[in-house]
Amino acid sequence: MDCTNAPRRLLRLVGRLASFAASLSLACTAPAFADQLEQHNDLVNRFVNEMRADPLVADCAAHGNFVASTSTAFDHVEFPPSSFDSAHASITPWNDSFDEGKQRVKVDNIVTVEGLGIRQNGASDAADLKFRCGYVGSQMLAFSWNDPVPPTRARSVEQPQSRATSGKHRGSKGKQAASGKSAKKSTAKSSKSTSSKSSSKKAPVKKKH
Repeated sequence: MDCTNAPRRLLRLVGRLASFAASLSLACTAPAFADQLEQHNDLVNRFVNEMRADPLVADCAAHGNFVASTSTAFDHVEFPPSSFDSAHASITPWNDSFDEGKQRVKVDNIVTVEGLGIRQNGASDAADLKFRCGYVGSQMLAFSWNDPVPPTRARSVEQPQSRATSGKHRGSKGKQAASGKSAKKSTAKSSKSTSSKSSSKKAPVKKKH
């Protein structure tokens, strides 16, 4: 009985450890997410209350600030009061796909807002950033911005493969040519050796009567 129950006890222990590890990871990520959400809400409230921004424009600006801060180029984004006027922010009824690329989700409104990207290296020149957000109601479903550091495209592996293949074909052709030359040389040598052997044989001597 003890031998048969041992594997079951071991499995139960492993299951408990796995569930404990999962709960621990969730406990670690939950505060970070809560902090981000709190910072987002604080920015939205500041933009709405202090700068009289539309709630959707303020939400798009707060999200743009978070995304830009994860870039290698910027520390944060500054939104002066002029960022929320009609010349630098807009809400456009859309009722169509957000874009023709990967974000083809249908949205009701597209919000645009501009800000100044403050660089990480402490450079004085700020970058003009424009954020574009797609909403259905008050929920953001799509986002894009003029990121000056776009993600690097994966290198195409087709060209090196074709080169390698062509090299292999060339190598095989070269081997075939070399084998053909060696075969010709061997046949020539064999013919020469045969002729030399035949010439080296003495002609029969006629006996004098």
